[in-house]
Amino acid sequence: MLAAEPKAAGAALADPLNPAGAPAWKAIVAPVEPFLRAVAVRLAEQVAEFEPEVAAHARYALLSQGKQLRPALVALSGEATGGINDDLVTAATIIEMVHLATLVHDDVVDEAQIRRRRPTLAAQAGNTTSVLVGDCLFAHALKLAASFPTTEVCRAVSSATKTVCTGEIIQSQRQHQLRTSRGEYFRVLRMKTAELFAVSCELGAHLSGGSAGDGRALRDYGLALGTAYQVYDDCLDVFGSEVRAGKSLRTDLVGGKPTLPVIVAWERASADERRFLERMVAAWEPDFMRPLAELFERTEALPEARSVIRSLCTSAQAALRSLSPSEGRERLAAAAEYIAHQTDDLGS
Repeated sequence: MLAAEPKAAGAALADPLNPAGAPAWKAIVAPVEPFLRAVAVRLAEQVAEFEPEVAAHARYALLSQGKQLRPALVALSGEATGGINDDLVTAATIIEMVHLATLVHDDVVDEAQIRRRRPTLAAQAGNTTSVLVGDCLFAHALKLAASFPTTEVCRAVSSATKTVCTGEIIQSQRQHQLRTSRGEYFRVLRMKTAELFAVSCELGAHLSGGSAGDGRALRDYGLALGTAYQVYDDCLDVFGSEVRAGKSLRTDLVGGKPTLPVIVAWERASADERRFLERMVAAWEPDFMRPLAELFERTEALPEARSVIRSLCTSAQAALRSLSPSEGRERLAAAAEYIAHQTDDLGS
């Protein structure tokens, strides 16, 4: 649906940047920094179109931007399949607005107080305002998508947004359910997080003139990479430090969400340990943290999660092999390596 006529597949994938260790994110995205600045300017321009009372809150939400992973994927995918152009800036702006809307809504659902080392919009302005600001961001993103001369971009973004929201709904229905299988867990992750990674890569190929095969390969790459990223984020919630993460942690534990570390612990736990886990997800108490940490260590939940993340990142890199050799392809491979290394400091 989202690509032009096919072109010949490229050679085998070369090693990612700095294969002996973790590549630095700034080094990976350095060539597309002008693109990312253009996206930031475009976002500010779009928010300025809101009513003043809403724009102030939307600008505050923009402060929650992190490494601009999704806009970077749009740019790197375009670079890998044809070249960067202004349509890619618009597409990245649309996707980032959708992403920011999901963050605003997530902070309401999770009752999170801190994001990017500052109070969340929900903590600052209240849940009602936050939900409606998120709705405004969703709606404006789709309005901007409709500005393209054909319906393909709007259809792709609308479909991705529906998938993300569906994933969040299913996850909320899985709360307090320790018998959630790994398959069900990964299905939700692909929907609520990986789908935006996938559409970022797919639109990057489509709007740069890439082939249908390029679009499919980059979509597969985005799904694997986005799933790996969400597994990492779930591990961060359990094993990370709020000071280093710059956001509220343990929200998944408080909300009784069966993330991969909890699923692994359940799979490997004794009968008594399973009863403890059932009490934990039914009603979280801070005193549970120490015995839970001991259970995670005994069941090797973090090493297992690291292995899963690395496997997903390897799959993401393998999806790139059909692309023609280019700097963009190498940087996409390096982005997967970057995420694979993010768990190294967890639990220390």
